[in-house]
Amino acid sequence: MDPKSPDDRPGAAGQPLEWRFAQVFGERAAGEDVQEVDIISSIEFDKSGDHLATGDKGGRVVLFERTDSRDSSSRSELERQDYPIARHPEFRYKTEFQSHEPEFDYLKSLEIEEKINKIKWCQTANNALFLLSTNDKTIKYWKVQEKKVKRISVMNLDTSQSSDNGTTFSSSSSSRALLPNGGCSEKLYNCPNSDLSFPPGGCASLRLPVVVIGQDLNHVARCRRVYAHAHDYHINSISNNSDGETFISADDLRINLWNLEISNQSFNIVDVKPANMEDLTEVITCAEFHPTHCNTLAYSSSKGSIRLIDLRQSALCDNHAKLFEEHEAPGSRSFFTEIIASVSDIKFARDGRHILSRDYMTLKLWDLNMDSGPVATFQVHEYLRPKLCDLYENDLIFDKFECCLSGDGLRVATGSYSNLFRVFGCTPGSVEATTLEASRNPMRRQVANPTRPARTLTSLTRAVRRGGDNPGVDANGNSYDLSTKLLHLAWHPTENSIACAAANSLYMYYA
Repeated sequence: MDPKSPDDRPGAAGQPLEWRFAQVFGERAAGEDVQEVDIISSIEFDKSGDHLATGDKGGRVVLFERTDSRDSSSRSELERQDYPIARHPEFRYKTEFQSHEPEFDYLKSLEIEEKINKIKWCQTANNALFLLSTNDKTIKYWKVQEKKVKRISVMNLDTSQSSDNGTTFSSSSSSRALLPNGGCSEKLYNCPNSDLSFPPGGCASLRLPVVVIGQDLNHVARCRRVYAHAHDYHINSISNNSDGETFISADDLRINLWNLEISNQSFNIVDVKPANMEDLTEVITCAEFHPTHCNTLAYSSSKGSIRLIDLRQSALCDNHAKLFEEHEAPGSRSFFTEIIASVSDIKFARDGRHILSRDYMTLKLWDLNMDSGPVATFQVHEYLRPKLCDLYENDLIFDKFECCLSGDGLRVATGSYSNLFRVFGCTPGSVEATTLEASRNPMRRQVANPTRPARTLTSLTRAVRRGGDNPGVDANGNSYDLSTKLLHLAWHPTENSIACAAANSLYMYYA
């Protein structure tokens, strides 16, 4: 039998992936209430994919590390295989720390909540992990490393008796019992524990406590720098530069450029604030650096456009180098057109050639060399289009869903309601459109013949209204729940593995 060619194996271009449940952290029991502070608000893999960070509404950052041995096979064994065997990715809890606390701006009488908006990994050094985390106003630069536990030993105590029965004593209790001249207080002889013994008249010599470094390791997080007082509006995104020295932070009207080593000043590189705020027509929704070109970044707006800017053109980048936007079809405009066109997230592909954007109804894939329109459009939850009025009344139409791309650029993913997320193949001719649920059985929402989402510019105006007559039923006949939504997810940088957040639970899947 002939061995399979690389293009015939599952997961190759054009072949739908078979997703499996890997593990879950923080799974809640049926009917268990979720505390608001425990809801996950950010997910991010590091560049190696060996570490994963999550932030929550309580201002905490939780780190996970990979435990499965990806390099256990020898090189000769890998060479004999026709294609790599998919391993079960496994992560374990590493550590957590309190990144932000609730604050109050007395000048503006404004409460600043501790919720973590974004997390970005920085370059590692000396076996330490570095990352940026931000809430609405303040960005912090964290260093996380393993340190050996220190303990105090060699006290002025006769431990000959205590060594027999294995009893140990803390340095705090013994130091309180000793007097400055080496004697001991009478209270010590009256203590319940009679294992301590001192010679009459005190100790002949005073021995100072000695700090001993043990072999036990403890993870310590230390805030290296705080970048504050640079944004008048809520920070919606941060992004590291490929130079490893700078990063950007963006709010509704401005984008600032920082140096990691300098926390007391930043440079404003984009400012869309008009002289008169009544003339404001759009705001910045997301910004991200190019993965390899340190002078290029992109930012999206509430009008559905994406602007590419070059930092070499001028200090203040008022003029964009390229503008990516989709033109409306004649007669298709409605009250909700501009609202659902607002871009909630953008991501560069790893090769830097494409940009993935998410608005309320669709995913769009853009080619940097073609600014006439998206090269692909994926309908995420078209069955909600007849319900836009209801979604507007309960503010769900303003939900901000994130998106992500696979490391090889062959697939894209984003979240939806009912704790569902969708994976699309974006290669020419691909019919992959998988719907998965954030649960231990991710494939139970599948149908026998999933329909291909629209991918042409003109088809966007032809809304698919199957299931629209029955409220609470999607296009596949499954009931949907608008109270549960999957906003945050991340794709492993080198493997087909996705981490996603459903309320306070972190689910991981592999294919």
